Amino acid sequence: NEVQNVGNQNQIGNGNLVAARAEGNAVGQIANQIRCYNCRGFGHYARNCTARPRRRDAAYLQTQLLITQKEEAGIQLQAEEYDLMAAAADLDEIKEV
Repeated sequence: NEVQNVGNQNQIGNGNLVAARAEGNAVGQIANQIRCYNCRGFGHYARNCTARPRRRDAAYLQTQLLITQKEEAGIQLQAEEYDLMAAAADLDEIKEV
C-alpha cells in the first residue's frame, strides 16, 4: 500500500494536508478519503462545507420515527430512508464529540 499526500483547499485558501491510502481493491479510486458529515461529500471537512445542515423540525422527527419503527418491525428500508438514517447517525456522532 502506498501513501499519497492529497492537498485540499478550504475557503480561506489554506491547504489541508490529508494522507490518503491507495488500496489494491479500490478499482482505481482512493479508498480512504476525508468525508463531510454535513453533506456526506468527499474531499472536505464539515467545517469547510458550504451545504447547510438539515433542520430538525417536527416533520423531520416524525419521518425519523416512522423509519425507526419500520426498521424495528423488520421492514426493509428504501434507499432514501436508509440515507436519512445514516445522515442522522452521523449528526449524532458529531454532537457526542
